[in-house]
Amino acid sequence: MMTKKISALPLWLAFAAVPALLTPAMRLGAQAAPAPAKAPAASPILLAPAKPAPVVTSPPPDRAQAYYHLALASDYEEQAVTQGRPELVTRAIEEYKLALNADPASPQLHNALADLYFRTGHSHEAEVTTRELLKSTPDDADAHKLLGRIYLRALGDGRNGVSSASPSGNVLDQAIAEYEKIVSLEPKNVENRMVLGQLYTVKHEPKKAEEQFKTAQAIDPDAEEVVLNLARLYGESGDVEHAAKVIEDVPVADRSARMEAALGAILDQLKRPKEAIAAYQRAADMEPGDVRTLAALAQALLNDNQLDEALKQYQQLSEADPEDAGALIHVGEIQRRQGKFEDALATMQKARKKDPESLEAGYNEGLLLDVLGRYDEAAQVYEKMVDLTSHANGAYTTEEKNNRAIFLERLGAVYHEQNKIDQAIATYQKMIDLGGETALRGYQGQVDTWRDAKQFEKAVDVSRKAVDANPKDRELKLMLAGELADLGKTDEGLTLAKGLISNSDGDRTVWLALGQMYVRARRWKEAEDAFTKAGALTTKQEDRLYLLFLRGELAERQKHFEPAEQFFRQALELNPASAMTLNYLGYMLADKGSRLPEALKLIRKAVDLEPMNGAFLDSLGWVYFKMGEYELAEENLRKAVERDQTDPTVHDHLGDLYEKTGRFRLAAAQWERSLDEYAKSAAADVEPAEVAKVQRKLDNARVKLAKQESATGQPKPE
Repeated sequence: MMTKKISALPLWLAFAAVPALLTPAMRLGAQAAPAPAKAPAASPILLAPAKPAPVVTSPPPDRAQAYYHLALASDYEEQAVTQGRPELVTRAIEEYKLALNADPASPQLHNALADLYFRTGHSHEAEVTTRELLKSTPDDADAHKLLGRIYLRALGDGRNGVSSASPSGNVLDQAIAEYEKIVSLEPKNVENRMVLGQLYTVKHEPKKAEEQFKTAQAIDPDAEEVVLNLARLYGESGDVEHAAKVIEDVPVADRSARMEAALGAILDQLKRPKEAIAAYQRAADMEPGDVRTLAALAQALLNDNQLDEALKQYQQLSEADPEDAGALIHVGEIQRRQGKFEDALATMQKARKKDPESLEAGYNEGLLLDVLGRYDEAAQVYEKMVDLTSHANGAYTTEEKNNRAIFLERLGAVYHEQNKIDQAIATYQKMIDLGGETALRGYQGQVDTWRDAKQFEKAVDVSRKAVDANPKDRELKLMLAGELADLGKTDEGLTLAKGLISNSDGDRTVWLALGQMYVRARRWKEAEDAFTKAGALTTKQEDRLYLLFLRGELAERQKHFEPAEQFFRQALELNPASAMTLNYLGYMLADKGSRLPEALKLIRKAVDLEPMNGAFLDSLGWVYFKMGEYELAEENLRKAVERDQTDPTVHDHLGDLYEKTGRFRLAAAQWERSLDEYAKSAAADVEPAEVAKVQRKLDNARVKLAKQESATGQPKPE
């Protein structure tokens, strides 16, 4: 048995005005004359007998006249529709009024006139006419339904003030009151209960809404709208599991395409991607070619990392609507995730031609240019997007501010990668000027830029400004503490951080920061104690992952490689896609020269996740170097040097590659750069033994170069 559908209901987002289309009024039957009015009682203050008061009776209805004017009204309505003459609506209204003069007690005439008012946009007159009828016939269901429709229209128009015709309560309350009355008059009507349930939802009364939806479900268990609205109610109240169950309880054979699509969306929320994909596929099979369903299916496949299948779906969507930039953007995103960066860039540029103001296309084009090392072009794209999201008056909505911040952050990062310090700092300042959370990220961007430029005092200055502007922000104070420690003021930084301990659950971030400061100061026991205290406050999986990573780093820094590996592998069990963990473990294995194929696999995955991370590219180049794959090693090490120009280790690794391939002059230049960067680095980032090793390699290279020149009389070309 297929699911029985009921007509579409005016859901909250669909509380639109009823189209002002005219339909001929129904021929109305005459009504019985009302009972005569009661004679007034005699006044008790009269001394002489009063003359009997005349009995006042209403004149009998002139039904012939009512019929006559009703017929004219109907004709005018029909002509207004068929001939496109809206001026005849006024004539129809006049005739209805004449009909009511002839038969003033007729509910049908009142309802017909009120309905005409409503359909032609005269809601106030419709409400007045209907309320006049309800004075004499308070249980007229049609009149209450019309009032309900009037209030739904007002809600759909965004109005929820007090009605001028009935100033008791706001429009939402009036709509609820009308549908409560309608439901009492017609208790078996499913659609009316559905509307009332939706109104309760808007009123934030979920229990009352649930009661109406469940009653409707008991009346008609197969009604599609009943199931969907009940699922929606549970979903909006946060009970997503219950929302899924409402639809899953309907046999698969009885579900509609809308039910399956809704189920797919709920299962997406529940992180059950394969079941979501199956639901979307069933919906697509029932309604082939439905764009919304196909787009949802494609997104679900993408979320499940089924890139090839997702690509097919998005390509079909793009072919079905060649002007749809959105489908092309997703195609480009998939190509990027597949490592097909050139193809992805071409696709994204094609999408931008179709929609030059697409923020998503602009973001992705800049990202791909950055991945490909085309930094100037990436900066130009982001500069255009920053301009596109700017307002001369400096006033932004929350959404506009967030979009602008994203492009400013990416532009600042590209300048940072290019070592264009002044431009990066100026860009992050624009984020600070936006205020709020965006400002905090701007401060962090400036601090990172100054620190990587080895200008630690300026990093501290920015941190102090951030704290002064946000004196209650604990994270900014911890940032300042860390920068003080890197500047060599370790005790001052530790004191600042310890002062933030409040013996609450919020202390977890403080103990983590203290632990990292102790690690950088090589105070291993204190670092271990800090991480232990943080661990006692760690409950979330993502927080436990980070703590395991930090414990692994602590063990590795002490050359305790086996415990370090155990910590990293535990972290990967929690999140196999943790790029920082994949890279650290892979680099540790590669640096020891052990299990190189496994190290390559780990690092390759990290680079796939973050292809612009210079540290990850250095790790990839280093493992290729250890494996004797010198061309691949050079390709990735050169990319790493471009992105991390101030990292001494990256220059050291590239120097080793040049030496191994007989290019001693290039090797010496990289080792000289490595020593220069070590000299400017914070003490916490310098291992004296590593510096000495680089110095020995440079000295040996210079000796070899001197021997070559003395033998040939000129430098050997490289």
